[in-house]
Amino acid sequence: MSESLPWVALSGSTLLDATAMLLAFFGLLFLGSMILPGRRITGPDFDGKSRVYRSNGLALFLLTLMVGGIAHALGWFSLSVLYTHFLALFVVTNIFAFAFSALLYYQGIRAQNESPKGLEGFFYGVEGHPTWFGVDLKFFSYRPSLIGLALFNVSFAVVQYETYGELTLAMMLYQAFTFLYVFNYFHFEYGMVHTWDIVSERFGWMLVWGDYVLVPFFYCLAGWWLVHAPEPLSPVAAAAIASLFVFGFWVFRGANGQKHRFKRDPGVTIWGNPAESLDGRLLVSGFWGIGRHLNYSGEICIYLSFALTTGFASWVPFLLPAWLASLLWHRSRRDDRRCRAKYGELWERYTKRVRFAMLPFVY
Repeated sequence: MSESLPWVALSGSTLLDATAMLLAFFGLLFLGSMILPGRRITGPDFDGKSRVYRSNGLALFLLTLMVGGIAHALGWFSLSVLYTHFLALFVVTNIFAFAFSALLYYQGIRAQNESPKGLEGFFYGVEGHPTWFGVDLKFFSYRPSLIGLALFNVSFAVVQYETYGELTLAMMLYQAFTFLYVFNYFHFEYGMVHTWDIVSERFGWMLVWGDYVLVPFFYCLAGWWLVHAPEPLSPVAAAAIASLFVFGFWVFRGANGQKHRFKRDPGVTIWGNPAESLDGRLLVSGFWGIGRHLNYSGEICIYLSFALTTGFASWVPFLLPAWLASLLWHRSRRDDRRCRAKYGELWERYTKRVRFAMLPFVY
């Protein structure tokens, strides 16, 4: 399907255009993170100390879409350029990720007055929470990651409409799914301060590349394919896929929400009953009484629904849910090892109470 290739040939001009777009995008989001009002939230720091974050990602996300939509409608900027410059943006963003990681590496060494840490320090990072002008860079980087993904997805819809004069049912369904997913992330952005990446990971190339390259360029595979999708999606198939998305969203958001509310208040009510836990530490109510990592299972269902909007004409869109399933399975195993080391005998009691990890009655 040569007509579906989402890029123009690489040249000095396209690379310069892509560089300008990337730097403007990063700079404006960073400036917005500094000045837009937002809820102040406190989370644990890398070394166990409390740390205050400004949660204004939702306002930044909606403002970006509004400004982009107005600029496109007035002819100042065409969102289709993200589609035509996809390859150039991919190349430039990879260079940016390596340069940004190197800067963070040397900043961390200087800040901590340490000797170089070699490739491991570059890969995993040196500092847990590097900060520029009061903005936590690790917390901030989810914003260009997911807002970039959302803009790529919108550009696919723009190109399809400009090419064919309409949006297919599959494209409309995909746009609804992805918008709700990103909107929901920023609506519950405050919960991110308690995640493993924010609390315990250093900020180096691994997270930088994942945020700036992997998520926006790989997670949009289904939308890229749908621009020139060869087969229409039937209403029955659309209803089934929508049901899968709603189910996955319910499990994913429900499990994360239950855990977050329990951490804030162990006496919280879950599914109409007071939360039950082991020694007040490990939740065994709601989703957490059924499986130890059902939040991962729900997320896999969400991304499978993205891929299913493309039908079965190609295996390419299914690379995303397949990769994510293997990643989250591996992460669930690592989570179990860490929890076993942290909780000891209590974790053994928990695994006997909650036998299954990600798929009830199977695994």
